[in-house]
Amino acid sequence: MTSEKKPKSDLPPIRACVFDMDGLLINTVLPLCFPPPQFLKQKQEDIYTLCANMVLSKHDRPPLPWSLKAKLMGVPGSSIGDVFHAWAQLPIPREQINAEQKEQQRIHFPECRPLPGAQKLLSELKTAKNFKGEKVHIALASGSEKFNYDLKSSRSETRSLLSIFPSNLRILGDDPRLAGGRGKPAPDIFLLALRCINESLGEGEENIGPEECLVFEDSVPGVEAGRRAGMRVIWVPHRGLAGEFRGMEQEVLAGKTGLVEIGDEWQVGEAGDGWGVKIVSLEEFECGHFGIVIDK
Repeated sequence: MTSEKKPKSDLPPIRACVFDMDGLLINTVLPLCFPPPQFLKQKQEDIYTLCANMVLSKHDRPPLPWSLKAKLMGVPGSSIGDVFHAWAQLPIPREQINAEQKEQQRIHFPECRPLPGAQKLLSELKTAKNFKGEKVHIALASGSEKFNYDLKSSRSETRSLLSIFPSNLRILGDDPRLAGGRGKPAPDIFLLALRCINESLGEGEENIGPEECLVFEDSVPGVEAGRRAGMRVIWVPHRGLAGEFRGMEQEVLAGKTGLVEIGDEWQVGEAGDGWGVKIVSLEEFECGHFGIVIDK
């Protein structure tokens, strides 16, 4: 089977936007006085990396390099999974490593806060239509489990941001409708989000097709999952991750890096096919390029 995608000029206007959460909508900023000393150089770091690095530092291991982080980002359970453990080579049982990371996450997840541009974009999309006058729907598709999601949404500003998504359109990694072991880069969570959107449509609204969906992701496996779902993608990578894939941007946007191998290569796109766009920040997103009209 081959991947058949419409040429860029034949793409329909967007009717649904599906967002990842960690590293895209929310993150955390470390105070400059935050111990231990090796973290003082990292004025801004994501929570997962912070927690992993604190455990690594405790056992005299180096911090996570971006080459490894790229393989972990967006993949459910990866922060305590096989790839991490094979690299870390910590001198303690795996169960202890996992427990220490989870304790750090329990402490620091409540520090999460919205990233630049997230509140404004979601607020605008909530009432947006496309140029055909069709409502633009939004959904959340995050690999975070419910327990961690609740910790991350503890701050009032973060909770306010995520509440923009209707409760029935917040799809999390431990949703029972998702098959076990089918996290990103498999397309399942995005396809479930689209199914939930279609089930929530108002009277007279036709079902939305994957090609009418725009996935927002910061991770490489997440971009691949969006492409495997037959959707268009916006990639908003951390500058460290972007550096790891400099010169390979078109392969990332096509979902063709093979960073996490799962087979079914017919699902991915082709480099330069126009189904993916890279931006530096959500503040850069141009709604008009995708046929979206913001209600002024």
